[in-house]
This record gives sequence, structure tokens and C-alpha cells, in this order.
Amino acid sequence: MNQQPLPGASTVLTMGIISIVGTVLCCGPFGIIFAIIGLVKAKTAERLYLDNPEQYNDYNNVKTGRILSYIGMAIAIIYLVLTIIYFGFIIAMISTGEFNDF
Repeated sequence: MNQQPLPGASTVLTMGIISIVGTVLCCGPFGIIFAIIGLVKAKTAERLYLDNPEQYNDYNNVKTGRILSYIGMAIAIIYLVLTIIYFGFIIAMISTGEFNDF
């Protein structure tokens, strides 16, 4: 039987990779946007695959992209929390006047 590529499988994989690379290298929490896009596309592609599994052949890309999107989202959330703590610490130091001692 002639199988065709699963629509959206490469998009899911690409969004998962961009969410990790974007978070680590440049944009910080903006990687969450790419992770969410990847997860939504993965759900759509998985539903399409489960309706007719013998017709498509790129389901491994969907699973890999979903995992990468979850990892990218986790890294972005950790980065966001650390940024909030960092700026909260700076604001606390300035408001208490202890920042002038350094």
C-alpha cells in the first residue's frame, strides 16, 4: 500500500525544535508560544493518524515533536520563574535600601 506523509508531522517537529532553541538561545519565555503551537498541531496530526493509521507513515515525527515541545515548554517556564525571582530580588534590594551597600 502506498503511504503518504502525515500532514503536520514536520510542523510539529519543527515547532518542538524551535521552542527549545528559541528558549535557550534568544527569546526566553517566548519559546512557550512555539511549544503550544507544536502541541496543538501534534493533537491534530495524532487525531488524523488514529482515524486512518495505514494511510500515513510519519507518526514518529509527531511523537518526537510533542516530546520536544514539552521539553521546550518546561525550559521556558523554568526560565520565566528564574527571571521573576531575579527581578524580584533586585526590586527588593532597591526598595529596602540594601542595594547601596554594594
